[in-house]
Amino acid sequence: MGVIRLILGDQLSMQISSLNELNKEKDVVLMCEIQEEAQYVKHHKKKIAFIFSAMRHFSRDLKMAGYPVVYVKLDDPCHTGSFFGEIQKLVAEQEIEKIVVTHPGEYRLLKEIERWSSQLGLPVEIKEDDRFLSSLSDFKKWSKGRSQVRMEYFYREMRKKYNILMEGDLPVGGQWNYDRDNRKPYKALSSFPEYTRFSQDDITQEVLALVESRFSDHFGDLLPFHFAVTKAEAQKVLDEFINNRLVFFGDYQDVMMDGQPWLYHSHISFYLNVGLLLPLECIKAAEQAFKKGLAPLNAVEGFIRQILGWREYVRGIYWLKMPEYRQENFLKAQQKLPSLYWTGDTKMNCLKDCVDQTKRYAYAHHIQRLMVLGNFALLVGVHPEALNHWFLLVYADAYEWVELPNVSGMILFADGGYLASKPYAAGGGYIDRMSNYCQGCGYKVSEKVGKTACPFNYLYWDFLVRHESTLSRNPRLTMMYRLYEKMSEEMKAKIKRSSEEFLNGLYAS
Repeated sequence: MGVIRLILGDQLSMQISSLNELNKEKDVVLMCEIQEEAQYVKHHKKKIAFIFSAMRHFSRDLKMAGYPVVYVKLDDPCHTGSFFGEIQKLVAEQEIEKIVVTHPGEYRLLKEIERWSSQLGLPVEIKEDDRFLSSLSDFKKWSKGRSQVRMEYFYREMRKKYNILMEGDLPVGGQWNYDRDNRKPYKALSSFPEYTRFSQDDITQEVLALVESRFSDHFGDLLPFHFAVTKAEAQKVLDEFINNRLVFFGDYQDVMMDGQPWLYHSHISFYLNVGLLLPLECIKAAEQAFKKGLAPLNAVEGFIRQILGWREYVRGIYWLKMPEYRQENFLKAQQKLPSLYWTGDTKMNCLKDCVDQTKRYAYAHHIQRLMVLGNFALLVGVHPEALNHWFLLVYADAYEWVELPNVSGMILFADGGYLASKPYAAGGGYIDRMSNYCQGCGYKVSEKVGKTACPFNYLYWDFLVRHESTLSRNPRLTMMYRLYEKMSEEMKAKIKRSSEEFLNGLYAS
């Protein structure tokens, strides 16, 4: 009797735990393209194409390595339409003793898998996803009894555990975190390398035709398509980042530039989150670059912190707090998502550019997501469910385990400060300092109120006023509330009027 080893679409690694102890004579590796997985939110066309193409290439590589693979394409005429249906079909056809699957990345899918054993009358083994560097049980143990579950302290423990950038028990350079050195403004940036592109082979072209046929009404541009879709290609993206971008990654990681989505960022989150790259190999590559003198400490530490710290931390938060976390709405935000998030139709150049990049590439870097797209939604009061839906749908690296804590916790402060110590709200000054967006904008960042003023300026103060009863006690916002109290009554009235007029116009349709 054999074992069905199910590989999900974001588990494309030869080292995935569900493949451990596989018997090539008896077992079967099952991979399925599922319509519901592509449509439970109407994912960006490029995202669907990337995942399906990467899955088909991974299936090919498994077969070439001698693995017994059953691969069910979306347009297979005998497709049952679900993971369970395809497993049920194999159970009827072969002698199967159990089903093995690596822990999925989304709560809803975990709950579905947990029902299979009773439905099939067979054991279903859910293995730890050991691609991650902190197990769920370890994170739960670390967080237990802490009044504040802050990433910085978790990150330090992970540095020690894996001996990354350490000299004995102390961090290399004497500091754990060089974030203060990683905020150079865009004006210091004069050039940047091209991002890594790949041509389409026959497998990818077949997938692109399928996506255009089946998902033509989904958001986003399908072409051009330049994603890496194999382990070798993803490794090339990592190598080119280490060799060409890492040196300036720290300095310019917060920079935003009109029409320039890639800059000095790594562009590896797509491949990490789908399994084509593993966290430790990326971390070790960066650490080696530092040891060889190819990149400064602030750049290497900042990059490693994103993977070893933040990425592991938000996954831990997700599984620690689900399913209740999805319902969090501390600020009681109720607004629907403005239509500009789909159309880019706005005079606000920063929003227009970020939406356009998202539509074209299924990508925007973390500061664009946090301080433009997220900040605007926070200030406007968009309901967490609406913004989570959008972020999960539009980005090719978005899976609920990483998207939900970032949006609800980091962007919207919907968990009341469990993840972040304060709301990441800001006026137009931050965007002006870190980008060239304001130069081509239909509003003036130098003006604080009125029809031609940058909406971020007055919406920021309006946000603080609306939430004074809940936020004024936050020690990181005390100074801002004091500044507001010192304003004249006339200025306060102008802030209120400008905000009301803008919001009425934003939702007029």
